[in-house]
Amino acid sequence: MDQAEHLRNIIKANHTPVRPLARVITVTSGKGGVGKSNTSINLALQFRKMGQRVIILDADFGLANIEIMFGTVPKHNLCDLIYQGKNIKDIITWGAGDVGFISGGSGIVGMSNLSKEYLTYIIQNLAQLDAIADVIIIDTGAGISDAVLEFLVASGEIILVTTPEPTSITDSYSLLKALNRHPRFSAEASQIKVLANRVNRVSEGEILFKKLEVVVNRYLKLPISYLGAVPWDTQLSDAVMQQKPVSLSNPNAKSSLAYEGIAARLMGEERPTKKRGMAAFFSHIITGKKLE
Repeated sequence: MDQAEHLRNIIKANHTPVRPLARVITVTSGKGGVGKSNTSINLALQFRKMGQRVIILDADFGLANIEIMFGTVPKHNLCDLIYQGKNIKDIITWGAGDVGFISGGSGIVGMSNLSKEYLTYIIQNLAQLDAIADVIIIDTGAGISDAVLEFLVASGEIILVTTPEPTSITDSYSLLKALNRHPRFSAEASQIKVLANRVNRVSEGEILFKKLEVVVNRYLKLPISYLGAVPWDTQLSDAVMQQKPVSLSNPNAKSSLAYEGIAARLMGEERPTKKRGMAAFFSHIITGKKLE
């Protein structure tokens, strides 16, 4: 039995009718500094207000954006699960608004070299997240690194955060181009949604999306959809300085209301037909193959 088949058996064993799979949403961007982590946190808080159980996986290796914005230092991270024998509940830190988050650390990169016994333990633990959370948000690093692309390839639902700056739009296109060229990426199995951040007015976000959509359709033949826009908001900037998510510190701020509307739109949308859950999500990354 090869490694891929071994992991498939673990996943099937963990897929039971009494435990539905969590919705996994991956948030990414073509460049840093466009508000990607703010988007992850505030959407998570809005989902939580709707009664959803939410966990964020901070997969931006080397940067602790999620814990900084929550003002909370985690005791453990994903490396402790992989290499120190901690279980999944040990490494979840509960932040403001009763949103859980997991610090990714840098251990995922070497997971493909682990023994079957280690992989079994890790996948079984990750599968427990489907029972703990209704929605799991993966906050990736920015850009087109191999680590970022692996997360995007494994995801059935991607939110691409961009701004009206020409460099941000260009970098967003570069990311989509790199993703589209990835040998294991399937456009049919993934939904890519564009969120326009820091716009001066709603129409600016729509114009931004149309610019990106034109070049993506022309050169990549890749379907993308428009999720909505978040306005430039000094109250959001103030909240970041105070290490408090704006959705909590000022629920009536323009940006908070925008995140609320976008979260409601996501909850109202039809979910991807192929639900993977966290076990299959990480198995996809570990083995470098699509596991059914």
